[in-house]
Amino acid sequence: MTVSIALFTQDLRLHDNPVLHAASDAADQVVPLFVLDPSVEAAGFAAPNRMAFLADCLVDLDAGLRGTGSRLIVRRGATAEQTARVAAETGAATVHVAAGVSAFARRREAALLALFGGRLHVHDASVTVVPAGRIAPAGRDHYAVFTPYHRVWQRAPHRTVLGAPRVIRTPDGIGSESLVATGPLSPALPRGGESAARERWRRWDLDGYAEGHDDLAGDSTSRLSPYLHFGCLSPTELVARALRHGGAGAEAFVRQLAWRDFHHQVLAARPDAAHRDYRTRNDPWHHDEREAEAWRQGRTGYPIVDAGMRQLAHEGWMHNRARLLTASFLAKSLYLDWRIGAAHFLTLLVDGDIANNQLNWQWVAGTGTDTRPNRVLNPLRQAERYDPDGNYVRRWLPELAHLPGRAVHRPWPLAPDYPDPLIDPDSLSARLRRARGLD
Repeated sequence: MTVSIALFTQDLRLHDNPVLHAASDAADQVVPLFVLDPSVEAAGFAAPNRMAFLADCLVDLDAGLRGTGSRLIVRRGATAEQTARVAAETGAATVHVAAGVSAFARRREAALLALFGGRLHVHDASVTVVPAGRIAPAGRDHYAVFTPYHRVWQRAPHRTVLGAPRVIRTPDGIGSESLVATGPLSPALPRGGESAARERWRRWDLDGYAEGHDDLAGDSTSRLSPYLHFGCLSPTELVARALRHGGAGAEAFVRQLAWRDFHHQVLAARPDAAHRDYRTRNDPWHHDEREAEAWRQGRTGYPIVDAGMRQLAHEGWMHNRARLLTASFLAKSLYLDWRIGAAHFLTLLVDGDIANNQLNWQWVAGTGTDTRPNRVLNPLRQAERYDPDGNYVRRWLPELAHLPGRAVHRPWPLAPDYPDPLIDPDSLSARLRRARGLD
């Protein structure tokens, strides 16, 4: 009787899971394994919101596996060491795991390789659609600009979407740790797990995405990013389903998945971009902890910025357009170091992904892949364009709920309890321009 280990990481699903599929093909029995590694907490990735969501994901994964006759084995400790223990207990001949691009994922893979050598099989098309490094311009190891990357990405072959296994045989008598869920920081987190993810995909209006994805009050985005981060949904399957569906909404949605792959291939090639400027501007960042804390608390005096920050605190998630304008306000208007904002987002975001969070922040800050590094998003113009009736602001700032229509975006004479703007509205880009010598 042969045994293999399917080591789950950021692929917490049964549908279209190359790791689980390969492990099932390789042996008579499979040990579905997840390791709660304390080094995740030591590295600062074990944020309460994500740990609470992860607990949901693991419970749902275990339920799905039990439907196939198997179960999820959970262990605590260093991933490579715990995997080796399970292999010794069960006589597993092979270990299968999804490839990652973060420094943490690479260290984990190196530790597994040191213990298992040729018995370790790393599957590189599980977390992204096109594996990082598979496509690159001539003479370079990655694409630094999205548009040419996207053109090639669209033509790149995708692997076949895999079905969920109907039966998985797992050895008896393997010890498993109990899962103790931690409380989230945000009171309104989405429910985690593959079941919730697939239900959300079924209910979401893909056709309305092209026109509605920037409408802050309309909330027409998919909200699938937490499920993609934890691998409850396969990006390859989503692309295949969207392309079959067709239409402008599907095209716009697939483009966003291409952006996700783009950031993963940048981080794979430049791992220090997680904490260093990808393209340094030698920015002499302004330092003001009072301003930084006002931004974190949603008390900047700019309602559209504050609404986004309060949504983040309440839901552990923020609308994509709000992410862009709150980040631009911190990095371009307040001219505070982008790492301050990136760290705060990672503290709260359920979908807090190193590649996408850090590189999107750098895109906004002008130190990343944006071809217009001095672009500034004016929060007042952004508010009038993407929240024209003020409904998004009123939803998250109840102290301004009495203000009608667009008046909510310039509330200062009408709402004495609301803070004055941290920066005069007429000088929103002044610090950036002075610091970068643009005046």
